[in-house]
Amino acid sequence: HVQLVESGGGSVQTGGSLRLSCAASGLPYSQYCMGWFRQAPGKEREGLASIDSDGGSATYADSVKGRFTISLDNANNTVNLMMNSLKPEDTAMYYCAAGTSTGFPFRESAYPYWGQGTQVTVS
Repeated sequence: HVQLVESGGGSVQTGGSLRLSCAASGLPYSQYCMGWFRQAPGKEREGLASIDSDGGSATYADSVKGRFTISLDNANNTVNLMMNSLKPEDTAMYYCAAGTSTGFPFRESAYPYWGQGTQVTVS
C-alpha cells in the first residue's frame, strides 16, 4: 500500500519561506522519481520540481527556479521542497507525487501515486 503524506504547509508573508516534506512508504520501485506539483483555484495543476532517487538531477519549472529547492532523503524516503522568496502567486495546494523516471518530469501521467496535498497561502 503506497502512501505519500505531505506536511509543512501554512500561511506566510510575502518574501517568507516554507519547507514542505513528503513521506513516502510502500513504493514498488527500487529507483523512482519524486515530484512536487501545485494547483491554485481555477488553474491547472502545475509541475514545480522533480528529483530522481539515484541522487541525480533535479528539474525545476521556470516559475520557481532559483527560489525553490527539492531534496531527497533516501534513508527516510522523504522528499522536501524548500521554498524561499514566496510570492502571493505561490498560493496553492501543493502535492507530492511518485513514479518512475520517464524523461517527462512534469507530466502528471508519469506519477501513479499522489499525496493528499498541503495548502500554502502567501499574503
